[in-house]
Amino acid sequence: MAQQQLDNLLDQIRRCEICKDHLPLGPRPVIQAASSAKLMIVGQAPGTRVHETGIPWNDPSGDRLRRWLELDRETFYDPQQIAIMPMGLCYPGKGKSGDLPPRPECAPQWHQQVWSLLPGVGMTLLVGQYAQQYYLKEKPKTLTETVRAWHQWAPRFIPMPHPSPRNTLWLKKNPWFEEEVVPYIRDYVHQHLRLARE
Repeated sequence: MAQQQLDNLLDQIRRCEICKDHLPLGPRPVIQAASSAKLMIVGQAPGTRVHETGIPWNDPSGDRLRRWLELDRETFYDPQQIAIMPMGLCYPGKGKSGDLPPRPECAPQWHQQVWSLLPGVGMTLLVGQYAQQYYLKEKPKTLTETVRAWHQWAPRFIPMPHPSPRNTLWLKKNPWFEEEVVPYIRDYVHQHLRLARE
C-alpha cells in the first residue's frame, strides 16, 4: 500500500513543472525512493551531468560519496535500500561561482509528502548547507561548525560537507571528518543495509 502511494507520488514529482520558467535546461526532477529504504541522502540539486542522465550523484561528487559509504553503484542505486532526494529536484542553472542554489519551491512542495511514505529511514545524510539549513533547527552558523556538532543530531541526521572536488581543500583542513564522522556513517549504513537485505 505504502509503495503504491509512493510510486504515485514519484510519478507526480517527475512530472512537476512548478518552476519551469526558472530552469535553463527545463524540468527534469531527479529522485530515488522506495518505502523500504533505510537511508536517506538529501543533497543540493542536480548538476548538468545528473540532469543529462537522470541518475542522482552520477558525477565525481557521487564517486567520493560512494567511497565514503563504501558502497558500490548497484547498492547505492537500489531504491529499496537508499532514498535520494535533493533540496532542489532539477538543475537550477549556473551562477557566478558554480551552480545556483536549489530552487526554493521543491522542498516545501514535495519533501514532507515523500517522508510520510518512508517509515524505515534510520539515518539521513544532510549534504551541504542548504539541506542543513532546512532540516536542522538551531544549527551553528557555519557549515564547519555544523558538521563538527554532528553528534547533536546523530543518528537521525548527519550534517556533511558536499563531496564535490571543490571541497578537497576543506577536507584537508578538517581531517577529523574522514577520521571520525565517515567511519560512523559507514558503520551505521552498512548495519542498516544488511538488515534491509535480511
